[in-house]
Amino acid sequence: MDNRQSSTRALVNATLLGTVLQVAMVVGGHFIAGIANLFAVMGMTISLVAGLVYARAARRTTRGSSALGGAIAGGLCALIGIFVSFMLGDVPATLLALGTLSSTVTGAIGGLVGHVAPRSPARA
Repeated sequence: MDNRQSSTRALVNATLLGTVLQVAMVVGGHFIAGIANLFAVMGMTISLVAGLVYARAARRTTRGSSALGGAIAGGLCALIGIFVSFMLGDVPATLLALGTLSSTVTGAIGGLVGHVAPRSPARA
């Protein structure tokens, strides 16, 4: 598998993981107020993790491409989760822009952290 295929697969997998977690969070928050009160922090944390997962799974990426892939994975999974929450009537439409933007930034941070974090000798 070449680097481009590796990066594409890593992006799809990180986005899917983040989306599953985001949707689980917003559905849980629809029924449990304690979860809903943590939407912002939990949502951005999930996007950070999606960015981290992308950067760790993609092979031989640059810092910039790790940040970009992390931003895409983090922002896209957040957008989907926020849209579900909006459709459930739990958040205003304005959160689609603000929440997606903040989660895109945290996804990029996760991508950078994943890029610079040391790898185990078996994966180096």
